[in-house]
Amino acid sequence: MRALAILTVKNEAAFLVEWLAHHRAVGFTDFLVFSNDCSDGTDAMLDRLGAMGLLTHVRNPGPWPEGPQWAALKQADRHPLKQAADWVLFLDIDEFVNIHAGEGRLSDLFTALPEATAIPLTWRFFGNCGVIDYSDRPVTEQFTRAAPSAMRWPWRASLFKTLFRNDGSYGKLGVHRPRAPVAGRMGAQRWFDGSGREMAPLYHRARLFTPPGQDCHRIVQLNHYALGAMQSYVLKCDRGRANREASTFDMSYWVERNFCSEEDRTIERSSPARAAGIAELMADGEIARLHAQAVRWRQERIAALLLEEEFRALFGRLLLTPPSRPLPDPLAERMLRLALAAQAAREAKP
Repeated sequence: MRALAILTVKNEAAFLVEWLAHHRAVGFTDFLVFSNDCSDGTDAMLDRLGAMGLLTHVRNPGPWPEGPQWAALKQADRHPLKQAADWVLFLDIDEFVNIHAGEGRLSDLFTALPEATAIPLTWRFFGNCGVIDYSDRPVTEQFTRAAPSAMRWPWRASLFKTLFRNDGSYGKLGVHRPRAPVAGRMGAQRWFDGSGREMAPLYHRARLFTPPGQDCHRIVQLNHYALGAMQSYVLKCDRGRANREASTFDMSYWVERNFCSEEDRTIERSSPARAAGIAELMADGEIARLHAQAVRWRQERIAALLLEEEFRALFGRLLLTPPSRPLPDPLAERMLRLALAAQAAREAKP
């Protein structure tokens, strides 16, 4: 069984070793990684990992009419690795698959959900929890407090990334789910959420989030370390979003994801295998050199950004802002009703 993880990156070499070691440990067999506009040596590290036979690296230079991420997905659709894969998942560098079934590997997940043709992996937000300075430590060890497993608002807490069987039922890849459903093949689709519940047929063709307030993490979840340290978030804002050519992050993104209300260390079951994988990769002299170079680049770039008023002001706001609190159910329900009303109003317009 070949399971393919697809990734797009820009200036993320400091995090590549942990991310790759983790997803090799949980059972992904192939990695297709696209890079663009790297200043920290990410592209050189990917070349080295490719030469070691651990992934396939594709450079993705601009310009991109729809942004670098969509340009990469279009290339991935045609790539031989995607054609040969049995299962496919598109991930970001701050997303870690966390399987609770069995021994925590993909084979255990497929055993738990044997009829599934697709498994939407619902995000669980892991907050910043007051970590100020970037440090060269695994993010899975630094950030261990998260949003409640069943949260009604913000609705983005229910977004998912789809692990799907590559059986020709969909014609195109998407950021959150496969697209372009093939006529005549949807009747055979069986989608199950991360708690093992079969999902309604409307998910076979559309939808990007599981029902808000529903616990979809009992068998598998997607740990989303969207914020990191405050200094790293400043650098993230400088980089912009991967699915748009020019778009910055701001305080609204931070507030909607900085939940630290529950401790969740379930990903630690993968720690021994992940640590062994990290050690194996860092034993290569070139990987170790490129990793250290990337850490220095991040430290120097953060220091330079904090000399600029815009980024220094953002850093100050991060220091001032406490972790976000989950809304009480009545207020969360109120926000959901407003969102549904706004959606209905948009759909009613001629």
